[in-house]
Amino acid sequence: MNSVRGLLAASVISVQNSCFIYPACQKCFSRLILDSRRFNCVKCGCTGEAKDASYRYRLSLKIADTNDLFDITVFGSCLDPFFGVTAENLQRCIQDFNQLSGETNTDAPPGVLVQAVETCFIGKRFIFGV
Repeated sequence: MNSVRGLLAASVISVQNSCFIYPACQKCFSRLILDSRRFNCVKCGCTGEAKDASYRYRLSLKIADTNDLFDITVFGSCLDPFFGVTAENLQRCIQDFNQLSGETNTDAPPGVLVQAVETCFIGKRFIFGV
């Protein structure tokens, strides 16, 4: 694996999906498998109660510099300033909003949130650490 790191100044062309948050293992940061009562990490075997699962940001973007297009994923708390809250708190807000609005999938982000994320990122230039 190449361990060379660098910075890339690029503009966001699009947000690749509407799943900005995922349940993350606190040990290895892999996606957790959740059921109604328990969580399980397939990678490291960590288990626990679903209500105790922690969440992490994962924002998949298509970006462009002056010459190339790239698919890039930004993870973790570096996104807290853009969302204004931690991933845990945003997940709680999404669940509360969806329960109040009668949405059957309480983890799905509302369309207005997806639009806000697109407005915040698309067309803006950032420096990415790659």
